[in-house]
Amino acid sequence: KNASKSQPGVVQAIQAEVKTQTAGSPVRDGEIWTNIGLRVIASAIKPLGFNLSPGVISSILRNTLKLGRRKISKDIPLGSSEHRNEQFERLAELRRQYEQRGWPVLSVDTKKKELIGRFARSGRAWTDGSLHAFDHDFGSSSSDQKAIPYGVYDTVANEALVYLATGADTGELAADAIRRWWHRLGKFRYAGAGGILLLADCGGSNGYRVPLYRERLHQVAATLDVPIRVAHLPPYCSKYNPIDHRLFCHLTQAISGRLVESLSWMQMLFSKVSTSSGLNVVCELARKTYESGIKAASEFRKNEPTQRDQNLGQFNYVLPN
Repeated sequence: KNASKSQPGVVQAIQAEVKTQTAGSPVRDGEIWTNIGLRVIASAIKPLGFNLSPGVISSILRNTLKLGRRKISKDIPLGSSEHRNEQFERLAELRRQYEQRGWPVLSVDTKKKELIGRFARSGRAWTDGSLHAFDHDFGSSSSDQKAIPYGVYDTVANEALVYLATGADTGELAADAIRRWWHRLGKFRYAGAGGILLLADCGGSNGYRVPLYRERLHQVAATLDVPIRVAHLPPYCSKYNPIDHRLFCHLTQAISGRLVESLSWMQMLFSKVSTSSGLNVVCELARKTYESGIKAASEFRKNEPTQRDQNLGQFNYVLPN
């Protein structure tokens, strides 16, 4: 208010400059979207006789023009599914059933692959020195192969196993992660459970069109003597998988601003992840390198034991024990 009184017309000058520097097309008519910097605005209005600091300009933008700094929300799906609502209702029903029986409900997915080596990552870290990374993020400079963090998140117990593997992200890897979760966490908390429910995306290594995933998951169910039910999220709905916002965001933060030069170092960082809500993370290194190109056995595909639901069976099925 003081600036607008001492320098009449300054608000209109700032507003005009913001409008002329609008980035891209406005999302809605009447809304102003710009990425212009405060110092740029100060320099632009100075020839007009206005001399303001970036802080004062920021105050005018927020309090007078009612503008705020916001990030773009990635919430517009690339496509749609005709069974979206019906499948989400089925997912909610299955979760209620398993939770009431005290059986595990697991959200599973593969986190983005991470380069191992002196590669830069966004974020800052406290240090008394300086951190230096390669000037290019070429995977061929990695001291190891890319790390594949596969997460198995218990939605009820708020704990997770991160299966840290290398090689290819395959259905075999996804099934092995479930087996390791059971031996590290599941059998102690869910001894005697009559089933396991997996909430998985419709694509990727644990997708509904991946026979290798079903074959290896059936082997896990037989080994554990526990039937495994899989419920896939509808297409284009992967962001609604609980593991994305309850586990993966914290894993990203754990290595933010860090140089991760070995798998064991990444394992240690992930194992230390915790939250105020009580999240507990166990990270385990895979003992093998997973190879691409492996397919389900022809015998399995001919006589597949998968028990599919009558309704939306492509998304909902049981691998018997």
